[in-house]
Amino acid sequence: MLTDIQIAQQAKMLPITAIAEKLDIHADELLQYGTDKAKLTHALEERVAGNPDGKLILVTAINPTPAGEGKTTTTVGLGQAMGKLGKKAVIALREPSLGPVFGVKGGAAGGGYAQVVPMEDINLHFTGDLHAITAANNLLCAMIDNHIHQGNALGIDLRRVVFKRALDMNDRALRKITIGLGGKANGMPREDVFQITVASEVMAILCLATDLDDLKTRLGNMLVAYNFAGEPIYARDLNAQGAMTALLRDASLPNLVQTLENTPCIMHGGPFANIAHGCNSVRATRLALKLADYVITEAGFGADLGAEKFFDIKCRKANLKPDCVVLVATVRALKYNGGIPKDQLTAENLDALKVGIVNLQAHIENLKKFGVPVVVAINRFYTDTDAELALIADTCRSLGAEYALSEVFANGGDGGVELAEKVLCAADSGKSDFHVLYPDELSLKEKIETVAREIYGADGVEFAAAALRNMEEIERLGYREIPVCIAKTQYSLSDDPKKLGRPSGFTVHIRDVALSAGAGFAVAYAGDIMTMPGLPKRPAAEGIDVAKDGTIQGLF
Repeated sequence: MLTDIQIAQQAKMLPITAIAEKLDIHADELLQYGTDKAKLTHALEERVAGNPDGKLILVTAINPTPAGEGKTTTTVGLGQAMGKLGKKAVIALREPSLGPVFGVKGGAAGGGYAQVVPMEDINLHFTGDLHAITAANNLLCAMIDNHIHQGNALGIDLRRVVFKRALDMNDRALRKITIGLGGKANGMPREDVFQITVASEVMAILCLATDLDDLKTRLGNMLVAYNFAGEPIYARDLNAQGAMTALLRDASLPNLVQTLENTPCIMHGGPFANIAHGCNSVRATRLALKLADYVITEAGFGADLGAEKFFDIKCRKANLKPDCVVLVATVRALKYNGGIPKDQLTAENLDALKVGIVNLQAHIENLKKFGVPVVVAINRFYTDTDAELALIADTCRSLGAEYALSEVFANGGDGGVELAEKVLCAADSGKSDFHVLYPDELSLKEKIETVAREIYGADGVEFAAAALRNMEEIERLGYREIPVCIAKTQYSLSDDPKKLGRPSGFTVHIRDVALSAGAGFAVAYAGDIMTMPGLPKRPAAEGIDVAKDGTIQGLF
């Protein structure tokens, strides 16, 4: 079979103006980047603001495994299938980060015959959004250290600078660094930290801001340090928000691209779900809802991370009300959760599937706690047997969840028609009674405990002294009513990546809690999760090359 990039390079793309016409977007409402991608302007947002909202469909998944689940592939294929059924649908996705593209995870444009194109552009520089976010982040860092160097009028305590530098690349050597070495002319020496751009608060703010004014206000509200008296210093105290907004002006606009079958796709923002909130931008989702009858979006990693944060952070903040949630599962991944090694997943093993299917059960039960109808998408592989597929179907029926086979990787939209029909029925049923998991009034500690108990299945939460101290400080500053964003491993419902299936009898360990005042949430760090990943022993970058004619090779 052809590789993903070979399939993508054979795509018959339409001019982006033709894709825009499918959504009744005028040519003068586009900021074009060549012929195959464009940004959607503020003028378009203003013109369609009075349109009724379409139906909002979230695609999520069971806990990810090395076997792969195909969440983005399912999202893209579902959008293509709705096109086959004559529905006015648009896909709303996140943008990929260069870190996993050159590392181990891969890109975020789907796979097989359910991809978003131009695939190379999307997975590399695209329209420059992540570069702009990196630049804006590091401008603020430069202004902090320059202020200290130029006399430190705000009395910034060098030991309590909390804002981190960013880079859109996996580089473990930058996790802990020392800056300002080399004498007086080079600034004040201090310890510093890099995080990957998709984990930065600037990324979170871009994805939660509703317009440029809101973006500027949120940037100014970022907590950057404390002074020697223990009082907070915000980005606005350094007058950084205006210049940062200037760098982010175009990056704040959603991007329009297309699938292999010319289905419109709005792609914007890209926070990871294990170390950030895992959803595309509010502006992209809201605009999509005004342009189409059905909007298919996704949230990162498993439902315990991406879906929970989509509901409890994004929907809460943006007043979104999803109509249906699609839960992606595979026979292979469930057998892996049942203890079968990756190299043995192709053989039928009903016993292992029975053990691992508890992971699917947990996610179905968790999603129902939000009051949204659930449809399970069984992402079919050619090695799946009828008996294995029947076992998953029986489990879905026993839990009152609709289900359908999905073969969009191999067959594109045609392979997702059954799934699309089930999703349309659920979304149009009017049965969604969406609600968030916890009220604003709970303390930060109670919110973390609620997520750990209700979604992860933990017996309790153990808070390190630093976490307790920081939560008390955050609430003292007036941020008690913000939601929590828990940074946790994606591989397990627990905070231990080795605990597969549906672990029980465990305690979640919160080592620290940090305030993201501009984004409007508190980040709780569980276990050993890191905000700057490293490259694997053989990074994907080693297999990527460019031919003499400029054709990129080896990109998946």
